[in-house]
Amino acid sequence: MLTIPGLCWLCQMPLACAHWGICSRCSYALPAPPPCCPRCGLPCAYRHSPCGRCLQEPPAWDSMLFVTDYCLPLNRLVQRFKFNATVALAPALARLMLLRVLDAKRQPLWQKPDCMVSVPLHSRRAWRRGFNQSDLLANCLARWLQCDYFPKGIRRIRAGQSQHQLNARMRRNNLKGAFRVDFPVAGRHIIIVDDVVTTGSTVAEIARLLKKQGAATIQVWCLCRTL
Repeated sequence: MLTIPGLCWLCQMPLACAHWGICSRCSYALPAPPPCCPRCGLPCAYRHSPCGRCLQEPPAWDSMLFVTDYCLPLNRLVQRFKFNATVALAPALARLMLLRVLDAKRQPLWQKPDCMVSVPLHSRRAWRRGFNQSDLLANCLARWLQCDYFPKGIRRIRAGQSQHQLNARMRRNNLKGAFRVDFPVAGRHIIIVDDVVTTGSTVAEIARLLKKQGAATIQVWCLCRTL
């Protein structure tokens, strides 16, 4: 019985392993970001030590991993995944994150996580969209890494405005009191999974809540970091 081979989401060529979603050639061809601070994820002189910004005013999280900048071709896939409800993209995009994580595990300062949470949507927005893109990514990653995942560990209790229409200051104000933590946090090494980090306001607000409740360390994992 003949089977239809899976096609790469980017180049449309047949895949050796259909479940990969994106072929090795396209994965390796993704534009590499410049040297970035391991903590805030923004460009800096040395990729293995905190930047001057973080030395003066560190973010609420401890480290950040991302695949690439929010640029072609990955941004097109993210938009298709997020706004066109192409949920079949989730495993392929999560695999790109997994490859980045496996590379980071080779570093001497790697901190093995205890559990994982995803950035939540308010219930009304989740109902309109039909899914939470960060939850789909985190589900794949947690299964592959055999890591505890709390899909409702962080709840959005206040809707607020859409973040992508706001500047950095407005984003911070828009998120005050927006989240609630609903899982045991104290002493845990926690990952926050998101699709795109722009100003970092959302993950910073969640990280502050987790640190306030006694989290040991917090890593942010995302597909794209706007540089």
